[in-house]
Amino acid sequence: MMLKLKINLLLLLLLIIIAAKAQTNTYKFKRDIAGVNSVWHSMKLPDQLYKNANAGFEDLRIFGINGKDTIEVPYLLKQRGDKTDNKEIAFKQINQSSNPNGYYYTFQSDAAITINQINLSFKQDNFDWQITLDGSNDNLTWFSILKDYRILSIKNNDTNYQFTKLSFPNSNYKYFRVALKSPVQPELLEAKISKTDTIKGIYQDVKYKTFVVKNDAVNKETVIDVTLENAVPIAYLKLNAQSDFDFYRSIKIEYATDSFKTDKGIQYNYANLFEGTISSLEKPEYHFENTITSRLKITIQNNDNKPLRLSGLELKGNVYEIIVRFDNPTYNYALYYGNEKVTSPSYEIEKFENEIPAILTSVAIGQEQQNPAYSIKTEKPLFENKTWLWVLMAVIIALLGWFSFKMLRN
Repeated sequence: MMLKLKINLLLLLLLIIIAAKAQTNTYKFKRDIAGVNSVWHSMKLPDQLYKNANAGFEDLRIFGINGKDTIEVPYLLKQRGDKTDNKEIAFKQINQSSNPNGYYYTFQSDAAITINQINLSFKQDNFDWQITLDGSNDNLTWFSILKDYRILSIKNNDTNYQFTKLSFPNSNYKYFRVALKSPVQPELLEAKISKTDTIKGIYQDVKYKTFVVKNDAVNKETVIDVTLENAVPIAYLKLNAQSDFDFYRSIKIEYATDSFKTDKGIQYNYANLFEGTISSLEKPEYHFENTITSRLKITIQNNDNKPLRLSGLELKGNVYEIIVRFDNPTYNYALYYGNEKVTSPSYEIEKFENEIPAILTSVAIGQEQQNPAYSIKTEKPLFENKTWLWVLMAVIIALLGWFSFKMLRN
């Protein structure tokens, strides 16, 4: 009786171990999680994880194990990028005048209000003007906000570029006056006055390994190849570009999606990150969707102009953070990933995000290791299996013998 009971307990334990492994055995990699001592925690994804995890993070799972029990832990994956709110403010144009010093446009609101941006639109396609912006609360005493601010528009067969946005620190006035220095009468079509608030995201600096500049005289362009230390998120690029004269040129930023071998070595396929203009009027800073890559290509169209002097760049990426609910802190937890066939999980906590505490303590994610429970078997094709080949040959010989015997009898 005792022997039978021990055998049953052993079988039960074996089934529990198999069941636990069945939850984790489709993931190639794991990282232990240390420091769990409460229900809610946060943790930052390490840079070395991105190269082996799925691009969309569908395969991220957190499992907790305590003896015979294995539980899947719900989490939220957050990308800490900038959040921008642009609110257009109602202003009416109350005056338009001119004198030998320039052309003036005055705008009024019902009450003093804070703004930090004015977008101007003109009928003219080509101009290069200086602007002064003043503010007042009584339309009598004026205070300077911007002075000798340059706006520009160029439209021809090679270029279609406009820079007509006035950006300035928060300014609270009832009246705003734009003064334009121009040899001709500007034809103002529209002025959009707004306040833009930006909540800065969490960024981390990204190091690059190589920065190679090639000036292509045939295609009249400059191509910059940038190789990173690891495949990491990229969301911001600042290019150090100088010239002895003003410039405005087309720029395209691409990232490598994959690579392939050719007779000329390894080549890369690229996808677009950003297309726009690099100009001496604007900071050469570019924001785009957080994208994981290990290689960038930047193309500047020079046309017939002298190439710019390029001396490096700055890269930043938004941090990916996981917010986790550990229902039982006594379990041993680990982060699993490396499963190309799995779909994204669906957890209820995303519906109750407002219940998550505002302040969370961080837990540490350990080094990457091979998941010992990983047991995906690759089935060989039928005709690579020797047993099946011998059986097939025996069947064929038998059929040939039977047909031969039948023919001899006839």
